Amino acid sequence: MTRSCRERKRRGLPGATASRKIIVDFPEPLYEQTQEAVQELSVTRSELIRQAVYEYLRRMERRKLTRELVEGYRANADLNRELSEEFLYVDGSNL
Repeated sequence: MTRSCRERKRRGLPGATASRKIIVDFPEPLYEQTQEAVQELSVTRSELIRQAVYEYLRRMERRKLTRELVEGYRANADLNRELSEEFLYVDGSNL
């Protein structure tokens, strides 16, 4: 197994056998920055774009989870406040 295949597996990216080709239009400045990054990182343009999409999707998922957690905390705020007030004196007695 090649290093890039192991890396894709580790990141949860599909292997070469399960890949699809896509065409993406880049504005010239973004294309130039992409080419510079490819040279600097010593990866292919395809690998750089795959990694970028993977990271973007991972961040989207984390933002979604954060929103869900915030909504949950807000929905339970009154209950959490009541519980913390009930145990306020118990917590202080252990000091």
